Amino acid sequence: MLLAEDDRAIRHALERALTLEGYEVTAVADGVEALAQAHRTPPDVLVLDVMMPGIDGLQVCRVLRAEGDRTPILMLTALVETADRIAGLDAGADDYVVKPFDVEEVFARLRALLRRTSPESGAPADVPAMKAPPGQVSVAGLRMDVQARRAWRGTRELELTRTEFELLELLVRNAGIVLDHATIYDRIWGYDFGPGSKNLAVYVGYLRRKLDEPGAAALIHTVRGVGYVLRED
Repeated sequence: MLLAEDDRAIRHALERALTLEGYEVTAVADGVEALAQAHRTPPDVLVLDVMMPGIDGLQVCRVLRAEGDRTPILMLTALVETADRIAGLDAGADDYVVKPFDVEEVFARLRALLRRTSPESGAPADVPAMKAPPGQVSVAGLRMDVQARRAWRGTRELELTRTEFELLELLVRNAGIVLDHATIYDRIWGYDFGPGSKNLAVYVGYLRRKLDEPGAAALIHTVRGVGYVLRED
């Protein structure tokens, strides 16, 4: 694991906690060091602070994604506005934690990211229609190539992050079925962050921005107090 955090106290505390949790951690203090280390010894997962001097976490994320590096990235941010979180997702991050954070939440999000990138990972048995056959799935004008991790609406290819792709695949495979928040959290993140979390709403909103087209039917619908469903009305 590569940890980049310019606050010395936070960096040392998080490095120690992650090491005690069983992770092999390389900790650096800025984005320049983070890029150099990532190129020198590619990690299994990156934890990047957004606000760092020089090259910040968002720039590190953009550079790695532009190079085709799909290593899972968890952002640490003191910015709480939705637009700031969207900026992180747009840069290619897979998830984020808002400071001040509970270290157990960091552990949970890292476990979920690593589980999703493990070839042995599987879907919970109690979620319907999750076992995906290889190849393509399509519904309501959407087409997804699961193996290639590519998706299209009509002829337009969608540029999706790892989390966005998995969320869309979950909704497509359960088209017409209302999935509650707990089910989606469990399937995508492997952890239910509770009713106060805005994580899912942010990802759904960002996915809608990429899916929606002028004059075309909306595809992802909110069922208030329950969850979300993909259908073409």
